[in-house]
Amino acid sequence: MSANSSKEFGRFRSWFCPVHKSELKLFLPLILIFFFICFNYNILRAAKDSLVITAPSSGAEIIPFMKVWVILPMALVVTLLFTRLANKYSTEKVFYIMMTIFLGFFMIFSFLLFPLRDVLHPHAFADRLESYLPLGLKGFVALIRNWTYTTFYVMAELWGTTIMTVLFWGFANEILNVNTAKRFYVLILIGGNLSAICAGGAATIISKMAGQWMITNGNDPWQYSLLIISCLVVAGGVIVMGIFRWFHKNILTNPAYHQQLTYETNKSDVKMSLRKNFKYLASSKYLLCIATIVLTYNICINLTEVTWKDQLLHIHPQPNDFNGYMGRVTMWVGIAATLIAIVSSFLIRRFSWTINALIPPALLMITGIGFFSFLLMKDSNTGIAIASTLGSTPLVIGVLFGSFQQCISRASKYTIFDATKELAFIPLSRESKLKGKAAIDGVGSRLGKSGSALIYQALLMFFGTVSATVPYVGLILLLVIGAWMAAVYFLGKQFQSLVSHHETIDIKEPAAEVAPQKQEVAT
Repeated sequence: MSANSSKEFGRFRSWFCPVHKSELKLFLPLILIFFFICFNYNILRAAKDSLVITAPSSGAEIIPFMKVWVILPMALVVTLLFTRLANKYSTEKVFYIMMTIFLGFFMIFSFLLFPLRDVLHPHAFADRLESYLPLGLKGFVALIRNWTYTTFYVMAELWGTTIMTVLFWGFANEILNVNTAKRFYVLILIGGNLSAICAGGAATIISKMAGQWMITNGNDPWQYSLLIISCLVVAGGVIVMGIFRWFHKNILTNPAYHQQLTYETNKSDVKMSLRKNFKYLASSKYLLCIATIVLTYNICINLTEVTWKDQLLHIHPQPNDFNGYMGRVTMWVGIAATLIAIVSSFLIRRFSWTINALIPPALLMITGIGFFSFLLMKDSNTGIAIASTLGSTPLVIGVLFGSFQQCISRASKYTIFDATKELAFIPLSRESKLKGKAAIDGVGSRLGKSGSALIYQALLMFFGTVSATVPYVGLILLLVIGAWMAAVYFLGKQFQSLVSHHETIDIKEPAAEVAPQKQEVAT
């Protein structure tokens, strides 16, 4: 692939911009749509964590309980809604409906739910409940106490799964062929990384503006921050829908892009249900390998983030300060991801799928070992000596270690992980892509996050606090990364065989009791 790209574009362009001038009208709308979707995702990600972790009588321990008892059920509901809409309407209409639901909620929250939080939150009931339950269930009580914050967290979390992963990447996989996708995807991901830099900078600036607003007017600075964030999210969403509409009217029906597109104008008659999605996933070893990769990644990243955010809360207990720090971390994630993407653009075309897909778990293992090792020794003489040498405290150094680990692991996710995962869907037939992505991205990722949350809940019931669980979380992290690498190895063998023989997998309905078949791609 790299040799062909070099001949087609020249060595420099094959690395940094393998896009023909005639393809710009196809490429630029896709990268702009992804940019604004990711901008919303990143600015909401910082806000949702700041909102729930710094809430009254809350902390980082609320996250595991939300991901099991609220986010997972809501992910199932949203997946069911998406499949019902997909059966009834075109891809374009489904996109507009889902976008409108999310954007409408964020406006309602900022203008209605948050200003009325003191009236809506059942603090007296939560206090009584907390007095009866053990310390390990403090996070469960907190999600009930601050239920409007919990709802905001859920909707912000589902934006990434529903809008970015299922809708955008599902659409991109549906319309682009393998060769075009290999050239476009890394560049599109770089656009997402740039959006993280912009979103992180915006979150930091908003937090500073809110602090000045408080000094000048004496109002709640956090309410002011959330209002600006919601307005930016809605503006970005409207821009996305406008570009999406233009793309459908001017590109998908244009014969000039026939070689790059695999889009079918006639709507598929595929009928999906939530139960069939799970059965469909279980009917294919290929899909199970992809699901395992997604599941193990989400377990790993969520195991580390709860511990890191628990440490961060001790330094920044105020929501605006917490949001500002999260914004800076998001900005550095974008910078690191952009640098990694430049390298990965070459790696994906130069080396095999398996080698590229093994890079994220390897990076997470290395940085995870460093982070948990320092947490375990930060109160020892060695940890105190290191902190003193650096002119800081063990707590601050621990947070910095965690911030570095989050930057590297998430940067690799937004580049190499996402690119290799999406490439793995390409050899599937159109109907298999639709069903497989709905099950894996809509539910599979949630099971991974819920799996890590269940691990934390069990540990909290035994040890009471997040800090006491650190050595056990570190050990579990290593075991899960091992399973991740094994799934990559087995999937890589299947993917390479399919691509080299120009084959596609057409996975039949489980009820038909027919084994997955391979058929040659029509030429």
